Amino acid sequence: MQTAGYRQSSLILSLLLLVLPVEAGELVVTADFPGGSAEVLKVDQRTRSITVRPAGDPQFGWPCWWYFKVSGVKPGETLTVSVDASTLKQANGSKLSANWALPERAAFSPDGKSWKQTGSGTREKDHSRWTQQVDAEQAWFAWGPPFVPSDAQTLVDRLSQKYDYVTAFELCKTRAGRSVPALAVSPDGKHSDDRMVIWVQARQHAWETGGSWVGRGFIEWAVSDDPLAVALREKVVIYYVPIMDIDNAATGNGGKNQVPHDHNRDWSEMPRWNAVQAAMKALKQFDKQNRLVMFVDLHNPGASSKQPFFYIAPPELNTQRRKALQDAFIAVCREEMQEPLKLDRSTPSTGPKYDKHWKEISSNWVRSATREHVVGITLETCWNTPHSHPQGYMTVGQLLGRGIARYLKQDPRQSPALD
Repeated sequence: MQTAGYRQSSLILSLLLLVLPVEAGELVVTADFPGGSAEVLKVDQRTRSITVRPAGDPQFGWPCWWYFKVSGVKPGETLTVSVDASTLKQANGSKLSANWALPERAAFSPDGKSWKQTGSGTREKDHSRWTQQVDAEQAWFAWGPPFVPSDAQTLVDRLSQKYDYVTAFELCKTRAGRSVPALAVSPDGKHSDDRMVIWVQARQHAWETGGSWVGRGFIEWAVSDDPLAVALREKVVIYYVPIMDIDNAATGNGGKNQVPHDHNRDWSEMPRWNAVQAAMKALKQFDKQNRLVMFVDLHNPGASSKQPFFYIAPPELNTQRRKALQDAFIAVCREEMQEPLKLDRSTPSTGPKYDKHWKEISSNWVRSATREHVVGITLETCWNTPHSHPQGYMTVGQLLGRGIARYLKQDPRQSPALD
């Protein structure tokens, strides 16, 4: 039996342990988890600094994504994180610009769940360095806020369990056997009536994680009690895919320009990637039923872009009616997306001068393979700004949803005013 004196001594010892400072441990860098990517070049225990380079395989896309965990941190200390992007190569052996791997601000998390931005880093040629105070015993750093396959599955499971009008489903299994989660939003679970259909998808390029955060903002808004969202659900069935390139998102590879081509150059008569094949099949069926009215593909643009913008239909795929509907949709989105996330006035197109595989880009395939009233469009949300964090991305998604809802107040299948 413990004596009173023993218990008192134990209590005093416990209190002392609580107030004693935590000693700085040996910094250890790991990336052996879903989405992780880092080749450790140097860990300086004295200066508490870390240098890594992205560890992606160029055969699986641009190796510009990096994401790693640091343990052994003394809470309250400041770490210095450097990324060396001087030797990045594309699959064909040519140099990949360091710009793609070096954001002005890195993503940072003390728990691997809640993501913020560091302060502005210091750039020296093909290297960047950031400093960050860490108030925890570990820290995660990344090119941008990660959104991995388990995040996609958690999102669709959470929404389908919370709302009876949301159904989780598997779009397909990937070539590597991974599940591609998706969901459908429809009143009373009805998916086979004559309701309009919109299809929103993200991450055909795995490293462009902001697209999934924009998508999360959109779908969480779409199932909310916002009057515009409620009105949208009364007339539309929404299909949403958080991550199209699940395999590269899981392995920490970039996906962009992977061999033989990435998901967004696969929309052809013989698609290689299972997610693209499944999406094409569903979209063809909805168009055959005269239900499909909108397709939105979510991406992140180049490092110099500072405002969200749309890639629009090239002249080769436009008709007077298609252009009028596209312009009407962009106009309402422009009204919704204001400062600090104002929609850019620029609307580039993806025609033959953009890419030799322009016909196999998803939005172009939609424009060429579906009815004239279907708006097929790509939203690019910027990754290299002070707003390129989860809340900023999700706000873009919410505003996108409001723009879609306002546009679809009038059924584009029966819009003589827009003919």
